[in-house]
Amino acid sequence: MEFSNERTWLSAVETGTQEEFHARYEAAVYKVREHFGETHAIHVGDRAIKGHGTFDNRSPSDLRILVGRFLAGTRDHAKQAVAAAKAAFPSWSRTDPTDRVRIMLRAADLLSNEKWELAALLSFENGKNRFEAVADVDEAIDFLRYYAQLVVNHGGYDVEMGRAVKNERSRSVMRPYGVWAVISPFNFPLAIATGMTAGALITGNTVVLKPASDTPYVALHLYEALREAGLPPGVLNYVTGSGGVVGASLIGNDDVAGLAFTGSRDVGLAAFRAFTATRPRPIVTEMGGKNAVIVTDNADLELAAEGVMRGAFGYGGQKCSATARVLVDKAVQVPFTDALVDKTDQLVLGPPWDREVFLGPVINEAAYEKFRRFAALAKRSGKVLTGGNVRTEGILRHGYYVEPTIVDRLPKDHRIQREELFVPILSLLSVRGFDEALRLANDSEYGLCAGIYTADEWEMHEFFDRVEAGVCYANRRQGATTGAIVGAQPFGGWKLSGTTGRGAGGPYYLESFMREQARTHYV
Repeated sequence: MEFSNERTWLSAVETGTQEEFHARYEAAVYKVREHFGETHAIHVGDRAIKGHGTFDNRSPSDLRILVGRFLAGTRDHAKQAVAAAKAAFPSWSRTDPTDRVRIMLRAADLLSNEKWELAALLSFENGKNRFEAVADVDEAIDFLRYYAQLVVNHGGYDVEMGRAVKNERSRSVMRPYGVWAVISPFNFPLAIATGMTAGALITGNTVVLKPASDTPYVALHLYEALREAGLPPGVLNYVTGSGGVVGASLIGNDDVAGLAFTGSRDVGLAAFRAFTATRPRPIVTEMGGKNAVIVTDNADLELAAEGVMRGAFGYGGQKCSATARVLVDKAVQVPFTDALVDKTDQLVLGPPWDREVFLGPVINEAAYEKFRRFAALAKRSGKVLTGGNVRTEGILRHGYYVEPTIVDRLPKDHRIQREELFVPILSLLSVRGFDEALRLANDSEYGLCAGIYTADEWEMHEFFDRVEAGVCYANRRQGATTGAIVGAQPFGGWKLSGTTGRGAGGPYYLESFMREQARTHYV
């Protein structure tokens, strides 16, 4: 087998089949609506558990649309799911790695066959435009296939070692831990859920998956695809509900051997402290960023403006990788800013399933109100160059729509410069030279992504050598700090952005889900 990325939109561009891309997505938009409003169960072992305590999953693009109803899981549901996963672990952990690989590859094919419906569902459930929604599905498929390739390449992580004496035979074997709790976020509800879940499963662990309450439906499709692909009962369990109830119960359960979490710094740190309070347990976290981009005095300003705009406002800034700070050399500040504002003002805001729309809604009322607060703060503390308002005209009054916002002249230590906001607010800061820009880029508790625009080879290499971030780009048009591709850009952060130092979609990621065992016998 040889891994290759799914690349749906790029393939359409290369083959001149863009209209087919749009037609298939638009047909899927109508198809997925047929199942909206249904009530969905929790899945534990081989049981589908239903009940009366449900919560509504409504589209942030149009709150009149009820995507589905989902069971509000309890602590008992979480406990049952862990017990089922624990019971399934001995058999699954001893399953031949090639059999686990085959299941992941079958699941990838199933998701690929359902790609357009999943993308359309994503647009309704979390507000991504069609290009970003299809890319989310592509990334999920890529994770399954890439991790399968890694296991094959490493021979199931079973390596013959050296001999201290002639009659000694030693091997290093990577072994699974046990039950993993996977707590996935709303912003990449299929891709990140798949990446963490597949990482745990393909290495022989069992999983309890708790998706974000804003996006439980797409995660249900992942569960169904993996079960259909051949996962035995109990190896993967799906429990919906609040983080305060289901998530906390999973973290506090002594039978959970490992935790994979993607979300905010505060929630991630609290989970880390609670999960490791009584004993060491492995935890794989990605906790966000405050990602900086340097624009030097010799940069291609059109390229920089395009990359920054896409990095800052793709999916409304609701990405851990979103461009949040631009450190622009004073010598080019005016022309760069003019170009950036012009490109931002051309963005189309609206229902994400509409073809011309770039920017859909933010995810929920909390994000909507957070934007209001920080936009007002930006107006008081700096100069808002564009945006800064919520949008309520026409159909937009039924969703959580806000304007992409650029603010200048904030103090260097202002909270907008330092806190991860997860809404479309971008701050600009004028600097004098490369060294000051790099110092300010590193002046953050986060270390996820960083970017630079420069024509100077020395500056580019100095940037890569000295910047304190796990994912770094130079002169990237498609997103100054965004758009990592499985198998190309391993995605993981330094400092408070992550805990393992190994990037998802990279060659070392799976090792986080295993522990080494030395096996020696004598002949």
